[in-house]
Amino acid sequence: MSDKSLELIEQQVTDFIRRIVLTEKHRDSLDRSAYILLRQLSSYGPAGVKALAADLHLDISTISRQAAALVEKNYVEKVPNPEDRRAYFYQITELGSKELEENKQRRYQRLAGVLEEWSEEEKEKFGLLLQKYNQTVNRTMNLK
Repeated sequence: MSDKSLELIEQQVTDFIRRIVLTEKHRDSLDRSAYILLRQLSSYGPAGVKALAADLHLDISTISRQAAALVEKNYVEKVPNPEDRRAYFYQITELGSKELEENKQRRYQRLAGVLEEWSEEEKEKFGLLLQKYNQTVNRTMNLK
Protein backbone atom coordinates (compact mmCIF):
# COMPACT_ATOMS: atom_id res chain seq x y z
CA MET A 1 0.00 0.00 0.00
CA SER A 2 1.36 3.41 -0.88
CA ASP A 3 1.95 6.20 1.60
CA LYS A 4 -0.58 8.26 -0.35
CA SER A 5 -3.29 5.62 0.20
CA LEU A 6 -2.48 5.32 3.90
CA GLU A 7 -2.57 9.09 4.29
CA LEU A 8 -5.96 9.29 2.56
CA ILE A 9 -7.41 6.46 4.69
CA GLU A 10 -6.03 7.90 7.94
CA GLN A 11 -7.41 11.35 7.18
CA GLN A 12 -10.83 10.04 6.18
CA VAL A 13 -11.11 7.72 9.20
CA THR A 14 -10.20 10.65 11.47
CA ASP A 15 -12.83 12.87 9.83
CA PHE A 16 -15.40 10.04 9.98
CA ILE A 17 -14.87 9.56 13.72
CA ARG A 18 -14.96 13.29 14.42
CA ARG A 19 -18.22 13.74 12.52
CA ILE A 20 -19.86 10.82 14.32
CA VAL A 21 -18.83 12.22 17.71
CA LEU A 22 -20.08 15.72 16.82
CA THR A 23 -23.37 14.40 15.48
CA GLU A 24 -23.97 12.22 18.54
CA LYS A 25 -23.38 15.13 20.90
CA HIS A 26 -26.07 17.21 19.26
CA ARG A 27 -28.77 14.72 18.35
CA ASP A 28 -28.98 11.68 20.60
CA SER A 29 -30.13 11.48 24.18
CA LEU A 30 -27.75 8.60 24.93
CA ASP A 31 -24.07 9.33 25.13
CA ARG A 32 -21.78 7.06 23.13
CA SER A 33 -20.71 4.89 26.10
CA ALA A 34 -24.33 4.31 27.15
CA TYR A 35 -25.32 3.46 23.60
CA ILE A 36 -22.47 0.98 23.24
CA LEU A 37 -23.18 -0.73 26.56
CA LEU A 38 -26.92 -0.96 25.88
CA ARG A 39 -26.25 -2.26 22.37
CA GLN A 40 -23.91 -4.91 23.80
CA LEU A 41 -26.48 -6.07 26.36
CA SER A 42 -29.26 -6.00 23.77
CA SER A 43 -27.23 -7.99 21.23
CA TYR A 44 -25.56 -10.55 23.50
CA GLY A 45 -27.79 -10.71 26.57
CA PRO A 46 -27.06 -10.24 30.26
CA ALA A 47 -23.41 -10.13 31.27
CA GLY A 48 -21.22 -9.54 34.27
CA VAL A 49 -18.93 -6.59 34.64
CA LYS A 50 -15.79 -8.64 33.88
CA ALA A 51 -17.26 -10.06 30.67
CA LEU A 52 -18.45 -6.63 29.55
CA ALA A 53 -15.05 -5.12 30.28
CA ALA A 54 -13.33 -7.87 28.30
CA ASP A 55 -15.77 -7.70 25.38
CA LEU A 56 -15.60 -3.91 25.13
CA HIS A 57 -11.87 -3.70 25.96
CA LEU A 58 -12.43 -1.32 28.86
CA ASP A 59 -11.41 -1.31 32.51
CA ILE A 60 -13.74 -2.97 34.99
CA SER A 61 -14.00 0.36 36.85
CA THR A 62 -15.11 2.10 33.64
CA ILE A 63 -17.81 -0.50 32.97
CA SER A 64 -18.94 -0.38 36.60
CA ARG A 65 -19.30 3.41 36.46
CA GLN A 66 -21.13 3.34 33.12
CA ALA A 67 -23.42 0.52 34.21
CA ALA A 68 -24.21 2.27 37.51
CA ALA A 69 -25.33 5.35 35.56
CA LEU A 70 -27.58 3.16 33.41
CA VAL A 71 -29.01 1.42 36.49
CA GLU A 72 -29.81 4.85 37.93
CA LYS A 73 -31.78 5.71 34.77
CA ASN A 74 -33.53 2.30 34.88
CA TYR A 75 -32.07 1.38 31.48
CA VAL A 76 -30.23 -1.59 33.04
CA GLU A 77 -30.89 -3.75 36.07
CA LYS A 78 -28.75 -6.06 38.13
CA VAL A 79 -29.90 -9.67 38.16
CA PRO A 80 -28.39 -12.49 40.20
CA ASN A 81 -25.99 -14.82 38.43
CA PRO A 82 -27.74 -18.21 38.57
CA GLU A 83 -24.39 -20.00 38.82
CA ASP A 84 -23.00 -17.80 41.61
CA ARG A 85 -25.56 -16.04 43.79
CA ARG A 86 -22.86 -13.68 45.13
CA ALA A 87 -22.32 -12.26 41.63
CA TYR A 88 -24.73 -10.50 39.31
CA PHE A 89 -25.31 -9.70 35.67
CA TYR A 90 -26.38 -6.48 34.06
CA GLN A 91 -29.50 -6.86 31.94
CA ILE A 92 -31.16 -4.28 29.71
CA THR A 93 -34.63 -3.25 30.88
CA GLU A 94 -37.71 -2.57 28.78
CA LEU A 95 -37.07 1.17 29.20
CA GLY A 96 -33.42 0.67 28.16
CA SER A 97 -34.50 -1.29 25.09
CA LYS A 98 -36.96 1.46 24.17
CA GLU A 99 -34.33 4.19 24.57
CA LEU A 100 -31.80 2.17 22.57
CA GLU A 101 -34.31 1.58 19.78
CA GLU A 102 -35.24 5.28 19.62
CA ASN A 103 -31.57 6.23 19.40
CA LYS A 104 -30.97 3.59 16.75
CA GLN A 105 -33.87 4.91 14.68
CA ARG A 106 -32.49 8.46 14.89
CA ARG A 107 -29.11 7.14 13.72
CA TYR A 108 -30.79 5.33 10.81
CA GLN A 109 -32.66 8.48 9.84
CA ARG A 110 -29.48 10.54 9.97
CA LEU A 111 -27.62 8.00 7.84
CA ALA A 112 -30.49 7.81 5.37
CA GLY A 113 -30.39 11.59 5.04
CA VAL A 114 -26.63 11.74 4.63
CA LEU A 115 -26.59 8.92 2.07
CA GLU A 116 -29.75 10.05 0.29
CA GLU A 117 -27.95 10.86 -2.97
CA TRP A 118 -25.92 7.66 -2.99
CA SER A 119 -27.00 4.76 -5.17
CA GLU A 120 -28.01 1.51 -3.49
CA GLU A 121 -24.84 -0.03 -4.93
CA GLU A 122 -22.65 2.68 -3.34
CA LYS A 123 -24.34 2.27 0.04
CA GLU A 124 -23.95 -1.48 -0.05
CA LYS A 125 -20.30 -1.23 -1.10
CA PHE A 126 -19.60 1.31 1.67
CA GLY A 127 -21.26 -0.95 4.25
CA LEU A 128 -19.34 -3.99 3.06
CA LEU A 129 -16.03 -2.10 3.12
CA LEU A 130 -16.73 -0.83 6.66
CA GLN A 131 -17.60 -4.39 7.68
CA LYS A 132 -14.38 -5.70 6.16
CA TYR A 133 -12.37 -2.98 7.91
CA ASN A 134 -13.99 -3.75 11.29
CA GLN A 135 -13.51 -7.50 10.89
CA THR A 136 -9.86 -6.98 10.03
CA VAL A 137 -9.31 -4.69 13.02
CA ASN A 138 -11.18 -7.10 15.30
CA ARG A 139 -9.13 -10.04 14.09
CA THR A 140 -5.85 -8.14 14.32
CA MET A 141 -6.59 -6.78 17.78
CA ASN A 142 -8.59 -9.83 18.89
CA LEU A 143 -11.67 -7.67 19.50
CA LYS A 144 -15.33 -8.65 19.48
